Amino acid sequence: MTVVLDASALLALHVSGPQRDIVLDSLNSDTSWSACALALSEAIAASSRLTDEPVLVRHLEDMIRHTWDFLHVVPLDQRLLDEATALSQSQPVGISAALHLASAARLPAPVQFITFDAAQIPVALSLGFNVVSG
Repeated sequence: MTVVLDASALLALHVSGPQRDIVLDSLNSDTSWSACALALSEAIAASSRLTDEPVLVRHLEDMIRHTWDFLHVVPLDQRLLDEATALSQSQPVGISAALHLASAARLPAPVQFITFDAAQIPVALSLGFNVVSG
């Protein structure tokens, strides 16, 4: 099974709480981990909103970047942008969520899609993904 993390899952992996445990359990179920190239930027941007302490923000960013080194990254290319645009037009998700979903659709099935974005869940299920969320 291919485990796919969206930005919310990548960030949750590094923040104490029940969502972290959910992500860890999923990662422990398989050694093939993937993410859309967009996930790194989104997770780092979101990390800066979790605390006002600059040293903690940098530490969180370092942890996210370290994890990134272990992920297979689906690159952003024109075909992915076109697929995400079509998905966003036909489903109730924005382009960012559609990019994560379209990139996961490129990967070998079965796909375990980890997200804490409620809008992505029904679309991911409709694409045939096994969804993990909190």
